[in-house]
Amino acid sequence: MAPVRSSADVKKSDAPLVEVDRLTCRIERKTILDRVSLSVASGEIVSIIGPNGAGKTTLLKCLQRLLAADSGKILVDGRPIDEIPRRQLARRIAYVPQAEGYEIPFTVEQFVQMGRYPYWGPFTPVGVEDRRATRQAMEATETTAMADRRLDTLSGGERQKVLIAAALAQETPLLLLDEPTSFLDYRHQNEIEQLIRRTARERNIAVISVTHDLNRAVVENDRIVALKAGRVVYDDRADRWVTAESLEAVFGTPFVMTAHPTTGRPVIVPPALEAVASDEGDSR
Repeated sequence: MAPVRSSADVKKSDAPLVEVDRLTCRIERKTILDRVSLSVASGEIVSIIGPNGAGKTTLLKCLQRLLAADSGKILVDGRPIDEIPRRQLARRIAYVPQAEGYEIPFTVEQFVQMGRYPYWGPFTPVGVEDRRATRQAMEATETTAMADRRLDTLSGGERQKVLIAAALAQETPLLLLDEPTSFLDYRHQNEIEQLIRRTARERNIAVISVTHDLNRAVVENDRIVALKAGRVVYDDRADRWVTAESLEAVFGTPFVMTAHPTTGRPVIVPPALEAVASDEGDSR
């Protein structure tokens, strides 16, 4: 397996927006993250992959300061995350959850406008800047036409766009996404992935996305960070690492690889069930 990317591989001009340094997190005495280190610069799109229980969601929670680390540190713009007041942190980091389960009775415009909460005081009215940011976020996500529709009347793909719009209205330089294309059909998956890439490029924001969709992580994103048992086992370009052997070492199941007909990048196809059964029988 290829080594974890070192800091020497990062251009000196790429000042990290967020740095995770030897982060260890335990939950009920179980180590979930074990000395995890990575950095992400503005404009980068990074996919966090790994099997269930590898620590992917825990890492996102630590980046939102929803979980406290036992050791190590997270720096945002060079500043320890624990020293950043909540409201200021919400101006630096936005989070997009999965679209399932959002049945709250707000219109699309109302919900997107709530993304401006880090800029409001207790009695602050909606201002010109809030309306501008809301309008621009809805235009970017092509949700303007559904402004007056209630969130609980939308399809999964439409809701996901609205969640991203609310995060964009927050106007942060870092966007965290948890399985952004789960439960979506193929057309909506493509639309969401294109939206994320376009937004990252146009706004020069960093994106960290947790995903189980390995093919999209390989084809669409700049870097892959692979976690296994809470440790980083790979951090670099996808096409430098994605082989049947390296994937099996992380996920514990066989993979079959081919080349993408357009890009030439590796594409993962499911192995024949007979082959899997045969491999399992040989290992007994």
